[in-house]
Amino acid sequence: MTSAAAPLPGTSGRPRRLPASVTLPIAIFSLLALTPVYALIAESGYILELFTRVMIFAIAACAVDLLLGYAALVTFGQAAFIGLGAYAVGILAKHGIDEAAVSLPAALAVSALFAFATGIVSLRTKGVYFIMITLAFGQMAFFTASSLAPYGGDDGLTIASRNVIAGMRLFDRPLVFYYLALACLLGTFLLCRSLVASRFGRVLRGAKENPTRMTTLGFDVYRFQLVVYVIAGVLSGLSGFLLANATEFVSPAYMSWQRSDELIIMVLLGGMGSLYGAIIGAAAYLLAEEWLSGLTEHWKVIFGPLLVVIVIFTRGGLLGVGAALTRRWRRG
Repeated sequence: MTSAAAPLPGTSGRPRRLPASVTLPIAIFSLLALTPVYALIAESGYILELFTRVMIFAIAACAVDLLLGYAALVTFGQAAFIGLGAYAVGILAKHGIDEAAVSLPAALAVSALFAFATGIVSLRTKGVYFIMITLAFGQMAFFTASSLAPYGGDDGLTIASRNVIAGMRLFDRPLVFYYLALACLLGTFLLCRSLVASRFGRVLRGAKENPTRMTTLGFDVYRFQLVVYVIAGVLSGLSGFLLANATEFVSPAYMSWQRSDELIIMVLLGGMGSLYGAIIGAAAYLLAEEWLSGLTEHWKVIFGPLLVVIVIFTRGGLLGVGAALTRRWRRG
């Protein structure tokens, strides 16, 4: 009997481990795909609704991570795009238009136009001035929505029925809507990941570290940042489109600065600059909210200190915690 073939020179006999940037997204989307099976076994339709909401906000969190983690653009007005996408659905439904082929392009177009118009001005500023001007534009959208008396004003607008696709009420089926939301989240993740890995993403990361150097190399940093700002706005508009259909309700509260703050918290909680960390952060935040709010209405008093501990004592949020535990386990 001949002995087993020796490993090739320069290689070890151990099988290669896939990097976490590959295995974690596969695990996340596999778990999300199998969640309806668990909901069916547990006979709980609420689980399906909860994780649908998680995926909707994860889309917006990915958009924020694209800005915050890769372009160093801290915005407190991102929720305005969620609200715009949602109001596009609600206003069209108010006028008897419930076809998704009309509502979805309208939601994306309105979000893109608002992002372009506000981005042209906002990106002329830097640092705290950028934060404040995005907050101002977000509040402007909030108060505009609050003043729309024909569409509910402060009380919000109830949507008579969810959108239809080619006349079929697919959104009314919880399982179908769940997988549509999952498909949108997967598409968002792959789009953002391809952007980050492209030349476009390398320019953004370079501008994050040293914008003067990138300008000296001949790149128009302002134009690149404007494009990513519009892309993030469109993705948040997609989140708003799904949110309006999920809740069958639209409210100015969707545009509040507190909602923008929550999106930033989701990104920081999961791990900034990883995209799949934004998904983990959205899930952790919303599941913690669901659990803690069952204990007390002042759940943020408990959640706040936990978030502070994670941000201060760990690098990279929950992903950083997981990486540290993995290293310790391998050593021990």
